[in-house]
Amino acid sequence: METQLNSIKSAVYIVGAGPGDPDLLTVKAQKLLSRADVILFADALVPEQILNLCRPDAEIIPTADKTLEEIVALMVERVRSQQKSLVRLHSGDPSLYSAIHEQMQMLAEADIPFEVVPGISAFQAAAAKLKVELTVPGLVQTIILTRISGRTEVPTTEELASLAAHQASLCLYLSARHVENAQAKLLEHYPSDTPVAICFRLGWPDEKIRVVPLTQMAECTKQENLIRTTLYVISPAMKATDGRSHLYNPEYHHLFRA
Repeated sequence: METQLNSIKSAVYIVGAGPGDPDLLTVKAQKLLSRADVILFADALVPEQILNLCRPDAEIIPTADKTLEEIVALMVERVRSQQKSLVRLHSGDPSLYSAIHEQMQMLAEADIPFEVVPGISAFQAAAAKLKVELTVPGLVQTIILTRISGRTEVPTTEELASLAAHQASLCLYLSARHVENAQAKLLEHYPSDTPVAICFRLGWPDEKIRVVPLTQMAECTKQENLIRTTLYVISPAMKATDGRSHLYNPEYHHLFRA
């Protein structure tokens, strides 16, 4: 990889910036940022400190005020016409709620080469901050990543109350503006004392994390005046438990330990 990235080719690199902490970037993301000619970054969602990793002479273009068509036109012009390498810097992991599907479609139609570089998602950063494992043997073995319907409709088969019926570790994105509705749907299936971690701008200097019972989820959100960049983690794993994995149990035998 070192040789490959010493002089990166003229292409678009869709890079996950992680939740906010520059130290949580992957090594590959750091290398690409330090060598790319152009950086298109989602300035409303990515901390400017991450741009300190870029070349001093790199062209930095914020995109919060731009449409998809304007962003793709910039990519095509820089890569095809100017033969430059370009990083499209997204918050979190590009595979989750980052609107890269349509970007990739348009780049493919324009015959512009691109690569996707994963990043750490907010739910992973939240679990690390909370010092919890979201899959505990005998308690919970499933993680659901979802959102509630708002301006973007959720398919009826993925309605929040139906997902809550699993009582899994549920990570709720993009839902702070509809928190009362979300709380009501969650309470249809989760016990009222289920812990909820309310995580605002994880990894940013003004990060806030509040852990409350499910019944206080909406009230706490309103008290803290949280309307965006907020993740909710609803999980029985945040309760004290004696669950233990088989993996390191002395009575459990597997391929690597007779």
